Amino acid sequence: MSQFEGKVIKCRAAVAWAEKQPLKLETIEVAPPKAGEVRVKIQSTAICHTDAYTLDGHDPEGLFPCVLGHEGGGIVESIGEGVTSVKPGDHVVPLYIPQCKNCKFCDSKKTNLCSKIRLTQGKGVMPDGTSRFTCNGKTLYHFMGCSTFSEYTVVAEISIAKINPAAPLDKVCLLGCGVPTGYGAALNTAGVEPGSNCVIWGLGAVGLAVALGCKAAGAKTIIGVDLNSDKFEVAKKFGCTDFINPKELSRSVPEELIERLDGGADYTFECVGNVKCMRDALESCHKGWGVSVIVGVAAAGQEISTRPFQLVTGRVWKGTAFGGWKSRDSVPKLVDDYMNKKLMLDEFITHNLPFDKINEAFEVLHSGQGIRAVVNY
Repeated sequence: MSQFEGKVIKCRAAVAWAEKQPLKLETIEVAPPKAGEVRVKIQSTAICHTDAYTLDGHDPEGLFPCVLGHEGGGIVESIGEGVTSVKPGDHVVPLYIPQCKNCKFCDSKKTNLCSKIRLTQGKGVMPDGTSRFTCNGKTLYHFMGCSTFSEYTVVAEISIAKINPAAPLDKVCLLGCGVPTGYGAALNTAGVEPGSNCVIWGLGAVGLAVALGCKAAGAKTIIGVDLNSDKFEVAKKFGCTDFINPKELSRSVPEELIERLDGGADYTFECVGNVKCMRDALESCHKGWGVSVIVGVAAAGQEISTRPFQLVTGRVWKGTAFGGWKSRDSVPKLVDDYMNKKLMLDEFITHNLPFDKINEAFEVLHSGQGIRAVVNY
């Protein structure tokens, strides 16, 4: 039994008081879990572009003040009434896409989305409509149902995956978002086939994870597209075979790819969040069967466009969230794949920082000089 069970915990957290401001290290109060909830001691958290997207004011659901973070790994401290799938001491990964296993989405094999707590999660509160975080008398909002930028957090039971306790939490925390998103975009959403040609826009962590997925599926050619040529050498480790820097072309990227790949790519992936790149990715697909998957999140209000003829002639435009993985079922299996050396994770981590350097981790993200920065408590 935890010494804090049933009690409010005071701990450190990096609070986002307002958009476009650095996170501020604070002592916050974390209330005990209510029915169907779990309180977790976070050991490590990675910094994802979605955290920066919200902090920079681009997220239409962004609420302040809040505790950001959604790529974490931790240990269950205490559980609320009725919780049966985890117990104190279990090693877990919080999940921004829950899996209640009894809604029409969870019952469907066509999607990994879950509707159970979508409305309250989008409002930055727990399923009962309230927050478990306070700081200096002010209520703090939750973020994506996770809030891993705090030493302790409270999540819904349906938003947590119990994992192998032997797995290093400072590595498998990456399985909370970016790596499964890219890896699954190739394996689940696109269904990449052996011998195919694939093209990836954006060689950050998600794009590199797409390359891993394409390689695992047996793709013949995997072309990375990025404005930063320094990323090309790194991308080879993840499966990229060829590279294009649009700044070095005398024609458009689709024109280049259609010629280079004898009509275009079998599969394309947009991992930037740029609507122009999304169009280029679709229009670089091969007529008749090309599939383009939108992985990147565009800024609020942005819209995609193309000529309908692109779709009439057999191209398919798709999107993906968390790579199509049913979260609670799949994350433990992905952890096991990592432990069995079937899935690369260590190679994504270029920076390890202490918790009080969390703002430096955001600088690493924005600089493009690293892939993933992990912050350890």
